[in-house]
Amino acid sequence: MENVRNFKVPQGPGAGRLAQVLVMGGAAVYGLTHSLFNVEGGHRAIVFNRLGGIKDEVYEEGTHIMVPWFERPIIFDVRARPNVIQSTSGSRDLQMVNIGLRVLTRPMPSKLPEIYRTLGTDFAERVLPSIIQETLKSVVAQYNASQLLTMREIVSRDIRRILTQRAQNFNIVLDDVSITNLTFSREYTGAVEAKQVAQQDAERSKFIVEKALQDKQSAIIRAQGEAQSATLIGQAVQKNPAFLTLRKIEAAREIASTVSASANRVYLSADSLLLNLGDLDTVKKAKE
Repeated sequence: MENVRNFKVPQGPGAGRLAQVLVMGGAAVYGLTHSLFNVEGGHRAIVFNRLGGIKDEVYEEGTHIMVPWFERPIIFDVRARPNVIQSTSGSRDLQMVNIGLRVLTRPMPSKLPEIYRTLGTDFAERVLPSIIQETLKSVVAQYNASQLLTMREIVSRDIRRILTQRAQNFNIVLDDVSITNLTFSREYTGAVEAKQVAQQDAERSKFIVEKALQDKQSAIIRAQGEAQSATLIGQAVQKNPAFLTLRKIEAAREIASTVSASANRVYLSADSLLLNLGDLDTVKKAKE
């Protein structure tokens, strides 16, 4: 402390020159540190001048020069940024629809001075919620609740077309628009489920009726076939009695084949095998 108290500022011409050097050095350091500004990748800058206001020039990425104190840079992020908006709207058939929309937006780099003059740096928060809400309500009102599900791609395309036009009025570019979620009221969801169950029951009943008709038709065709077969057999027996004997021989052959394949030994008479030799006389008489 004693050294500080004993310190004396030099007097005379040398002291004035030292003060000038200090002032000039400080001004030079201030000028060097405040005359340059950097624009990072994915950003753009505009410059505010205390005398002329916002300049129309947009500064690209890199290092740029400005006048210290008179000018200051304003940096904008021009990369696409996601914005998620939730909205409750009414459909054409008066059903309440909860819809979520995700949009990717970015400012037009060439229009940054105008954006700053009219909206500021928080242009997205000022503009997007209002135009997205209005667009969603206007588009959803054009479709029924069922069409919003079956025609989702068309609905999304209509929303994107209208939003793109609206955003261009504010110098904002929309890179992508997508519907993230689409839900309905609990009452409508229950009604849709009940309708689906009723349709499934109707389809099941229709199948049962068709199956019964097919079974009936099959029984009729089978009965007609059996009747026709009986008629043909009767006609064959009348024309040739030996036909009946031939059928008996075929039946006896099947019985004998079954018995021979069995592990048990069974002895059958000619009558059991349907081989009545008396029929041979009938055959002979029929031939005579």
